[in-house]
Amino acid sequence: MQQSADLQELLHSIHRKSYPAYKSLRGAYQFHNYVLSIDHVQGDPFASPSHISIRIPRKTAGFPEAYCKDSLTRTTLSDFLTRQFEQQVSHFTFRAKGSGKSGLISVSHCGQEVLERSACEITDKDIIARFFIGFPANGRTINAPELEKILFDFLPICVQKAFLYKNLNAKKLEEAIFLAEDQAYIREQLKKEALAAFVADGSVLPRESGISSRPMKDSIPFRSPETLRITMELPHKGTITGMGIPEGITLIVGGGYHGKSTLLNALELGVYNHIPGDGREYVITNETALKLRSEDGRFIKDVDISLFINDLPNKKDTSCFSTEDASGSTSQAAGIIEGMEAGSQVFLLDEDTSATNFMVRDPFMQQVVSREKEPITPFLERARELYQKAGISTILVAGSSGAFFHIADTVIQMDSYHPLDITQTAKTLCSQYPLPQNPAPEFHFPQSFRIMTKAASTTPGSGRRDSDRPDRLKTKVHGKDGFSIGRQEVDLRYIEQIVDTEQTASLSLLLKYAAEHLIDGKRTLPEIAEYLIRELNQKGLVFFSGGSYIPCGYAMPRAQEIYSCLNRYRRP
Repeated sequence: MQQSADLQELLHSIHRKSYPAYKSLRGAYQFHNYVLSIDHVQGDPFASPSHISIRIPRKTAGFPEAYCKDSLTRTTLSDFLTRQFEQQVSHFTFRAKGSGKSGLISVSHCGQEVLERSACEITDKDIIARFFIGFPANGRTINAPELEKILFDFLPICVQKAFLYKNLNAKKLEEAIFLAEDQAYIREQLKKEALAAFVADGSVLPRESGISSRPMKDSIPFRSPETLRITMELPHKGTITGMGIPEGITLIVGGGYHGKSTLLNALELGVYNHIPGDGREYVITNETALKLRSEDGRFIKDVDISLFINDLPNKKDTSCFSTEDASGSTSQAAGIIEGMEAGSQVFLLDEDTSATNFMVRDPFMQQVVSREKEPITPFLERARELYQKAGISTILVAGSSGAFFHIADTVIQMDSYHPLDITQTAKTLCSQYPLPQNPAPEFHFPQSFRIMTKAASTTPGSGRRDSDRPDRLKTKVHGKDGFSIGRQEVDLRYIEQIVDTEQTASLSLLLKYAAEHLIDGKRTLPEIAEYLIRELNQKGLVFFSGGSYIPCGYAMPRAQEIYSCLNRYRRP
């Protein structure tokens, strides 16, 4: 391995040469207590910045073994270190001058959720940090002294302050590790106590603004109704109380702006661990929970939606239904079936973002349009069976139809952000306003057998570009909202539990890997999804990079989002 002095000599030798000479720097260099690797060099100062990584021996870093004992503690430690490193490099970015991205030093920006990221990886021997540096230039002429300043002056300070245990706030790190272990304990208790979710007393649910996920200052702390309050003894925090939402069907009601959607939003993001001070640290939801909504215009391929939609006037088979442009009700029906396929045990719905004709049909409409003339079996008539026969709970925000009270096991009213358990009151009222008996068609489990097929091979005159060939697919990420693969757009705008652009970036590479290696006209969609999930769990994010190298900029998606991505990939 080369030494840091060799890197300095190389820098001196290429000063004022044309920018491509920077590529001679690729390789690994031993510094005082870490190895610096220049993994990829940008083509010019205006291109995406260069990929850099550092490898620090765990013995040198000095973190307690208890903080690296399993995937939970390693992910939490990695998240903590990434935040520390970002804080340090922010003091030095663009302090080296030049054209374009010269002097940029950047690492992943972490939000309120704790995610496994490629920015920091903890192996059995090392801590690996990955980030970006804009190699400095004047025009397109190398400015080596400025890069030397970054690599030999700025970066060693950042490494010392961010990755050595003796230089960190040990109390804050312990708090993060202990919190993660307490959150994992609550998740286990959900299963043991037959709960779909838990919201701790004192939680701060409202967010700062529509574009900020930080907690709102001076907001009303959450306090559980007595009838739903449970107590847990956490390994580190000790006694904690809060609202346990039982499995089954839970209805969240209340006037406008009283906190219904705020509670649901907290629950949908409760599938992730949150950082200390977030306010939602102890809002924990079943990790398979899936937020569902209508998606007008979405692509559906070979989905058995006959549980909800049948006997179409055009006689189209709904047991293997496909469309390029789904209606709101059809898209929501497909979303539920796909969620069942993905193994979700809790569905989260908001009446405001659902298709009205899919959710409920009132008695008057049933009198006007008889069941045999209506192909849709509304969710109202299936929710109970979904729980009793498929074990899938529902948490539903409702604001207009009282019919949902009749199927609810638990009814929570939000009153000025205060939750009230009105279950018994609602049941009494239901007895006074009975629904007409209109039995739904027999419940059956979906029987989709969905084979994923790839695009036909390129033929002369076909009009297809090389970029659409599976072995040459290119991807481009468009924030959290989706990505392009070849010439096709994959729309993820309504997958509301994606919380970071880096998750979308990972989904793009997972789909690319699937298109290049797995989609063969023989494997089913679940087989492909489960293969991707299994490889991710065993090998980590490096799995889809095709080797041992992966740059900064990727975060782990859940199984539910992997299924959602595959389901929105338009294919023959």
